[in-house]
Amino acid sequence: MALRMTNMFGRLLRTNGGVALQLTRAASGKAGKGKTIGIDLGTTNSCVAVMEGKTPRVIENAEGARTTPSVVAFQADGSRLVGTPAKRGAITNPENTVYATKRLIGKSFKETHEDQEMLPYEIVEAPNGDAWIKAQGKEYSPSQIASFILAHLKDSADSFLSQKTTSAVITVPAYFNDSQRQATKDAGEIAGFSNIRILNEPTAAALAYGMDQKGSQTIAVYDLGGGTFDISILEVSEGVFEVQATNGDTALGGEDMDAAITNFLLESFKKEKGIDLSTDSLALQRLREAAEKAKQELSSTTQTQINLPFITATAEGPQHLDLSLSRAKLESLVGDLIARTVAPCEACLADASLKPDDIDQVVLVGGMTRMPKVVETVEAIFGKAAYKGVNPDEAVAMGAAIQGGVLDGSTSDVLLIDVTPLSVGIETLGGVFTPLVKRNTAIPCKKAKTFSTAVDGQTEVNISVFQGERKLAIDNNLLGNFQLTGINPAPAGQPKIDVEFEINSDGILTVSARDQKTGQEQRITVEAASGLSQDQIEKMVEEAKTYAEEDAARKAKAEAKNAAESAIYNAEKTLNDQKEKVTEELKEKLDGAISKVREAVDADGEAKDIAKLTTELQKELAATNEAIFKAGKEDTADDVDETVVDADYRDVSEEKDEKKKE
Repeated sequence: MALRMTNMFGRLLRTNGGVALQLTRAASGKAGKGKTIGIDLGTTNSCVAVMEGKTPRVIENAEGARTTPSVVAFQADGSRLVGTPAKRGAITNPENTVYATKRLIGKSFKETHEDQEMLPYEIVEAPNGDAWIKAQGKEYSPSQIASFILAHLKDSADSFLSQKTTSAVITVPAYFNDSQRQATKDAGEIAGFSNIRILNEPTAAALAYGMDQKGSQTIAVYDLGGGTFDISILEVSEGVFEVQATNGDTALGGEDMDAAITNFLLESFKKEKGIDLSTDSLALQRLREAAEKAKQELSSTTQTQINLPFITATAEGPQHLDLSLSRAKLESLVGDLIARTVAPCEACLADASLKPDDIDQVVLVGGMTRMPKVVETVEAIFGKAAYKGVNPDEAVAMGAAIQGGVLDGSTSDVLLIDVTPLSVGIETLGGVFTPLVKRNTAIPCKKAKTFSTAVDGQTEVNISVFQGERKLAIDNNLLGNFQLTGINPAPAGQPKIDVEFEINSDGILTVSARDQKTGQEQRITVEAASGLSQDQIEKMVEEAKTYAEEDAARKAKAEAKNAAESAIYNAEKTLNDQKEKVTEELKEKLDGAISKVREAVDADGEAKDIAKLTTELQKELAATNEAIFKAGKEDTADDVDETVVDADYRDVSEEKDEKKKE
């Protein structure tokens, strides 16, 4: 049964700066004594940072790079690659190399039509209607894929800090809805984090920008990344960061521009050669990589050459792609995509009741803001030069690290007041969407309204929670629903039901409904109508632990094999270089030890067995080297000439000096 609103009143609690500060400090106590790291979980690349004293520091990954590709590759042998190694193998393994899953996280299968056309791997529908990924015959949720990337970043942080990290601030696009935020938090839990704070990306970038700024400023953060676009307007004043409004598009970014360039290359090649490469997965992946590289190069040059030899082959022989792409042509290809950022910027200004002239600084964040056309568009919107003083690839992670410092107590002079990006409310009589918390409301917050029954004798009501800006509930995003039962039968309109919405600092929603007369109450933390269940999350956590053990075993075996190969090389080199000094007995023992180690390596034996045999080989080699050394000493003693006698000497230089004096 539907609800009918009887009293259009609401109350907003805990939105002032003082209480927000108290909540931040309370969270700080929960984080424990360990460091809280900041993670920018990006569509294309991810980054991790931590506070060192009063300054955020980016942590390099195992390859020494400051950012890590958000790519996961599944191998035929069951192993998994993350980051640069995974991206490197994408051309030869496109169907099992998964990237840009941030665009799928928290979405239903029906919402991913465009992504299915753009991405080379298979997107399937899970039993609950979610979009999942299929690779090497196994299905994975986008949260699970994200957890692999987060765990990889966590390993880098653990190594750098020489301690296990359990607390993290993970950033999300400001325009992510509740389902996407919850799915990102699930990914953090699967990756092994027990204390997780969700932070909006533009807000994090503002923290990185504003830490060293003096005085009061109104800033706009324009964040155009690999897969999402956000615009946020903040008031920054002496360590206080208050978000005024936010807007964006969660399906707009560099990946879309890469797709536009790729399509251009496909059409150009088909026009020139008459060959359609769109059905060739290997060729298509090469085109995608070439498109991304060309896009990056054209940020600093006006023309680039795209040369892909042996892109395909026909009866006439191998075919090559070779064409030039100008910056002007690139801008014509992606111009419509860049233009899509204008409307959200204008809406954000309107929501904040500001004009472009009221903005003191426009901060550019995200790799796509390096494109000259993007900078030109931003400057046209706000009527002023854009600020480029922050690293667009690292600013979000550094801001997350600053917030992490607030949570673990290492930073105390920062107060952050964020907002909810979309309105949340319930479905009422006639399918109408009735917002309880409107977009750009400061969080954490509470808001309540009183409703009543719509039918005589109604004893229960169904509370359907939606998020969005459309007038009808069905046009918005369903977050979840629950029932309030035990209402005393009465004429329609008489029972009074209080519905309260509470949004925490992560932007996660809790809803309660209470019958005023009976005191009957139902309260839930809203989870996505689909999403992962707690059982699924716990199962994935266990799988992650199991995989970590398997990964450690693979690493131990690889290291054992490397040590074995090194020992074999040293032993064989000794036998070859010192064969005249090695006795037949020693040679036989050393050859036997070498054979045993080589057999274990070739048979892919257990790491401990290979290590044991390697140790035995090293002992035999040490004994052989000792025998060679002793034999060398004896030969030296035999060569000593016993007829040598001591003799006097004279200083010839003194004689020369005497002659000069004469």
